[in-house]
Amino acid sequence: MRRVCVYAGSSAGARPEFAAAARELGTLLATRGIGVVYGGGNVGLMGVLADAALAAGGEVIGIIPHTLAEKELAHAGVTRLDAVETMHERKARMAAESDGFIALPGGIGTLEELFESLTWLQLGLHAKPVGLLNIAGYYDRLLAFLETMETERFIRTEHRAMLLVESEPARVLDRLLAFTAPSADKWLDRFAAENQA
Repeated sequence: MRRVCVYAGSSAGARPEFAAAARELGTLLATRGIGVVYGGGNVGLMGVLADAALAAGGEVIGIIPHTLAEKELAHAGVTRLDAVETMHERKARMAAESDGFIALPGGIGTLEELFESLTWLQLGLHAKPVGLLNIAGYYDRLLAFLETMETERFIRTEHRAMLLVESEPARVLDRLLAFTAPSADKWLDRFAAENQA
């Protein structure tokens, strides 16, 4: 695994544990020789993550839309900063540059990025692992809702299990490194067969 895409809030959030986890993850990735791909910002958990990885000698690639870069939110000290035209292009570039994904606490944008990556994995559009760092129980209610979705038969157990959930950066990274994607063809074929019956 050469690079991991990290989704994170542009805010530091209400708890010091969030920034501590972002700092720990950035340092961990750098010390393991794994580059960071992220949204290119210098604020919030994004900035904490990038600063920690850079301080530990790691590679940090930021990808940011021109509209946000022009508002002086871009991190000037990263290894490489790519400015793109749209948010869609940003996400596609982040995915293309990465071998896996980890979401730290964040807002609506972080959730949107996380679930797009997970959806692509479910559909077999990529075979890259998707991790979620549930720091200080931040994602507990989201995870409970995923259980509801499974109970109500909108997602399958094996699809929910694709999301690698941990509360510590080292543990989620270890799970990413050990991940093998299941075959999407089998469940797509089964889904089609069940809906024809």
